[in-house]
Amino acid sequence: MHPWLTEEHTMIRDAVRRFAERDIAPISETLWEEQGFPYDVWRQSGELGFTGLPYPEAHGGGGGSWLSFVIVLEELARIDCAVANSLMANSSVASLLNNFGTAAQKETFLRPILDGSRVGSIALTEPNAGSDAGAIQTRATLVDGGWVINGAKIFISNSGTEVTGPVVLAAVTGRKPDGRSEISNIVVPSGTPGFTYGKKLKKIGWRASSTYELFFDNCRVPADNLLGAQGSGLRQTLSTINTGRILIGALALGILQGSLERSTAYVKDRSQFGKPISSFQALQFKLADMAVHTHAARLMLYQAAALKDEGKPFDQEASMAKLFATERAMEAAHQAIQIHGGYGIMSEYPVSRAFGDAKVLEIVEGTSEIQRMIISRALLN
Repeated sequence: MHPWLTEEHTMIRDAVRRFAERDIAPISETLWEEQGFPYDVWRQSGELGFTGLPYPEAHGGGGGSWLSFVIVLEELARIDCAVANSLMANSSVASLLNNFGTAAQKETFLRPILDGSRVGSIALTEPNAGSDAGAIQTRATLVDGGWVINGAKIFISNSGTEVTGPVVLAAVTGRKPDGRSEISNIVVPSGTPGFTYGKKLKKIGWRASSTYELFFDNCRVPADNLLGAQGSGLRQTLSTINTGRILIGALALGILQGSLERSTAYVKDRSQFGKPISSFQALQFKLADMAVHTHAARLMLYQAAALKDEGKPFDQEASMAKLFATERAMEAAHQAIQIHGGYGIMSEYPVSRAFGDAKVLEIVEGTSEIQRMIISRALLN
């Protein structure tokens, strides 16, 4: 047993694994091909308490630990990373609302995304603002007691579904004395006039994670929908993004574990040249590398989550864990396809789908290059 795990963590793992294998695995290929949001799975996740696990019970959460939530995401991603990402992206919104929202905002917007009746979406990225979040151009102007929003967002997870809402939007609300943009977070409910969706975006992975363009044309929301203090949007986002890096790492860990298990089972079953391919040292070494990387990534991620649960600094550990887990997941997914040969490149096989999912993980919540910048700056400072 890992040093951070208790009997409760083991029970959570067993429950999520049963759920994923029973209810997600049979529909995973269909979700991939049809690129459909898993409504039934999302509802069941809420009923089982997975969506709100690490958040306060006072607002409909489970009052659990972040390490427990990492285990939930790991086990879901082991079967289907896109489904796991829906919970991960929802948690980004939940963290912002929980940490900075008013009591009224928490009751109106946080509770539904914790109990699984709605799914939250965070709208930060724009066509010309990705890693450089300070370059966003969407604007919100305070007019007659309300925010009037104009602009566009892209690559927004959990958008465009029948249960999407709220959307936490980052917008320029003024200028700082030094001329830089003042950025604030504003809560925009789905169905607000002036808020529309563009095309659904087709991705290399995460195909069951609904992703759209968002457009705002004189979209008006009440002034009370401002999240926290005006101008504190980037600070709010940066204060929660390190948690997101742990969670993305958890998705990568799921892909690592899944790639290892599928590859091990395949080499035991497949024969070539009159003997099982498990007898070939070249393939044995691939499995050994996967096992080592899976174990190392798990230790790094569990430590980062445990530090967060203890209220200790974890920023550098989160970046290290995210970088290592996502890059090793990409490598493991690649080797799993190599081991499976022709079967591995067919989309009906999970190893093929995991390859696309793994690539996405190296991009979101800060690319590998951004993580290396963060780690090296910490070392040099």
